[in-house]
Amino acid sequence: MKRTYPFLVGVTGGLGSGKSMVCHFLSEMGCALFESDQVAKELQLHDQEVVEGIRRLFGEAVYSIDAAGQLLLNRKTIAQIVFSEPEKLEALNRLIHPKVFVEFRKAVRDAEKKGTKILVKEAAILFESGGNEVLDAVVVVVADQQERIDRAVQKGMGRPEEIMRRIAAQWPQEKLISMADYVLYNKGTLGDLKKETKELYSALLAAAASVCSIFGSEEQLISGQHCCD
Repeated sequence: MKRTYPFLVGVTGGLGSGKSMVCHFLSEMGCALFESDQVAKELQLHDQEVVEGIRRLFGEAVYSIDAAGQLLLNRKTIAQIVFSEPEKLEALNRLIHPKVFVEFRKAVRDAEKKGTKILVKEAAILFESGGNEVLDAVVVVVADQQERIDRAVQKGMGRPEEIMRRIAAQWPQEKLISMADYVLYNKGTLGDLKKETKELYSALLAAAASVCSIFGSEEQLISGQHCCD
């Protein structure tokens, strides 16, 4: 029994793995894209409940106001705190992740209305947050550690030793691979990665067609049920 599109795909990977580039390529190929980390950043600035929760966790000083009157968050300070106090990271995730999931459900409904075949959810901690549980498939992007460090440094994400500490605090790539439906090895040029992503896209389209249709099942049409409900 088929349901309506979209087919829900998670894309994750460690720091500097290249998951954002894979998502960019998938978006170019026709997938809708939900960027969990970007949504979380927006919530940290514009959702009053989240803002108040962050102030309680990290203190008033983590927020400031710029010359235009816009709220700013010192993410570097928060990153330093949660690295040494993991319980605060857990509390931060409990505060934000449920709200990110609400926004994802909205994105699913929007994609369904538009007839989008594949909706990609990019998330740095997809398995850790349980976000994979409502998805049809998960793609893990992996790369050599030194290449990951070099990419992150080039993006201005910190010094090599800081990047190494952040990588060490994440789930190892081997664990992510063991839980993945698809694995992309980002070990060549950008062109190589795009070619791999194109092959992945073809496989995802085939997988989507096996479980989804434009109209879904008769029961789903009658009930008005959506995926993720």
